[in-house]
Amino acid sequence: MVLMRGIVGATNPILRDGRVGASLISTPGGTPMRTPANGLKLGPRAQMAVRAVARLVNPLILLVAGRRWMPILGILHHTGRRSGRAYATPLGMRPLADAFVMPRTFGGGAAWYRNVQSAGTGAVTYMGRRQKVDRPEVVDFATAAPAFPRYERLQFRLLGINEYLLLHAAPSDMPAVAPDQNSLIRR
Repeated sequence: MVLMRGIVGATNPILRDGRVGASLISTPGGTPMRTPANGLKLGPRAQMAVRAVARLVNPLILLVAGRRWMPILGILHHTGRRSGRAYATPLGMRPLADAFVMPRTFGGGAAWYRNVQSAGTGAVTYMGRRQKVDRPEVVDFATAAPAFPRYERLQFRLLGINEYLLLHAAPSDMPAVAPDQNSLIRR
């Protein structure tokens, strides 16, 4: 049984002095560096509104995400860190060498991100193929940029998105064909 999970996350933590927390990311050489907080900053009401829209739109997005003719959207399959439930989250993603890269639009508070970080593994359905992924790694814009076309890179810069999740392809015995989209149970 797979439950659909929304694409909405939370903002970065607020420090005692009122500043928004910075995140630790890696440079192409793998050395950690500090960067300003990532992505969109939404208040509680805006977060609730985005979650409500996601509950309505995500079931429709799941119908087209991960298909051979949809190179912009993929599906991240992950397991809930507390519930143990299987989730399918539609996300913007692109392949990069032997990995997949996706922007962390809503920062490190997104449930899908925390689930993948906790499990250390998951699966991606992209361009009609399902691939097991592991070794989640947060990378900077310079590392992720080659995976995205120019118009998407510009959008990310305008929105202030400077953190990306890199999921490495893992050797697997998973079937190459994605599961039937009608088998997804939505809550």
